[in-house]
Amino acid sequence: MYLVVGLGNPGKRYQKTRHNIGFMILDALLEKERKHDNSLSWKLSKKHNAEIATIHKDGNKILLAKPMTFMNESGQSVNLLMQYYNIPHKKLTVVHDEKDLTLGITKTQKDRGHAGHNGIKSIIQHIGTKDFNRIRVGIAAKSERKMADTAKFVLGKFGLFEKRDLHKTVEASVGEIYSLTT
Repeated sequence: MYLVVGLGNPGKRYQKTRHNIGFMILDALLEKERKHDNSLSWKLSKKHNAEIATIHKDGNKILLAKPMTFMNESGQSVNLLMQYYNIPHKKLTVVHDEKDLTLGITKTQKDRGHAGHNGIKSIIQHIGTKDFNRIRVGIAAKSERKMADTAKFVLGKFGLFEKRDLHKTVEASVGEIYSLTT
């Protein structure tokens, strides 16, 4: 079994913000899988403090999870899921926003530090290793001036002119998840 975690913040207020691109990508993946199995949906697991869904791809079982903790505490939920389902860290993939990459760029990496991302920092602290897959999804604006206030920028919504790049990025990230879990 593989575990794919999309990082974001719960609640309507954060729904379409840059910081929630991990949630958006998992939502898109589940929607794509729903074309083959319309019974698929997110279910709240209070035990794991996450919304979860299970898909099957090429003979592999893939558990999708969106922690319902806030971003900075994502590790609590990830650790609970890994322990409960006995998932080794090598089968963990975390999808998250990356303010150091321009929107449209994604990078898949393994065994890296948190680079200042508090969600990743929390996961590393809770599971005790940095040896897991990460899909870093660029959210940076082409103009650095727009990003002067980092918190305001990452908690802001994508602009009209960013939507095309956002759609391409989401599709590319879904493809990358498939390649890491088959």
